[in-house]
Amino acid sequence: MESDIFLLVIFAAILHAVWNGMVKNFGDKVISVSAIVFGHVPMAIVVMLFLPLPTLESVPYIILSAIIHQGYQYNLISAYKVGDLTKVYPIARGTGPIVATIISIIFLGLLITKFQALSVVLICFGIIILGIFSESSTKNNKAVIYSLATGFFIGMYSLADGHGARISLSPLSFLGWSFILNAIIFPFVLKYMGYSNIFSRVMKEAKLIFWIGGTLSYIVYGIVVWSFTKAPIPLVAALRESSIVFSILIGFFFLKERITFIKVLSILVIFVGVVLLKLF
Repeated sequence: MESDIFLLVIFAAILHAVWNGMVKNFGDKVISVSAIVFGHVPMAIVVMLFLPLPTLESVPYIILSAIIHQGYQYNLISAYKVGDLTKVYPIARGTGPIVATIISIIFLGLLITKFQALSVVLICFGIIILGIFSESSTKNNKAVIYSLATGFFIGMYSLADGHGARISLSPLSFLGWSFILNAIIFPFVLKYMGYSNIFSRVMKEAKLIFWIGGTLSYIVYGIVVWSFTKAPIPLVAALRESSIVFSILIGFFFLKERITFIKVLSILVIFVGVVLLKLF
């Protein structure tokens, strides 16, 4: 992976950890997740006003991406209902790049080196062990199932967004249209799950996450989607998830969380994976 893309994705990973820290520190995860989804809209409108329209060929990918995001958001919220964030989030985020890699190799003809494959495995393994050995109960099968399903949809939307962005000729505009469609459909998913008046609650209880978290999230994923057009999608997806390292550090320095042996091991394994990804 070229150095400029590598450094840009690492920067995105740091920003990802920042907005994720905001979500993590908020009590009601339905509200915080919704604040991020709706918070994408203002930035999307700004981008759409100043950048060219995506190509007509990319429209099916915009629709597909928005639909896949519903599956991601549904399973993420469902996972948070039955499991702790410390268990759900690492399993979900660590599974996504593995799904994207397997599908890309088997069905899309992606060719990567053994060292690149190893780097993806190490990064994902380093993330997943945080969930497997979390301090929350390890016998919560529903949480694990929903987390794995969330990871599956992460891998799927990464592929849809990556390929859609490549043919859109305007990755940030592509993302803007996708996020707006996502925000339009999402209230129906919330209604199906039994939640109502979520947007009004977001504006009352989570304005900071809506404005700052949503904007940061858009910038982060904008960088990632642009990087999808320049490098293999699974490699970018895996590198992005190194944000978990920065999340651990933010948790330690700002949220007064303990640094455990598992967290240290996770950081070391992810670091080795990141180094291999850069070198090979």
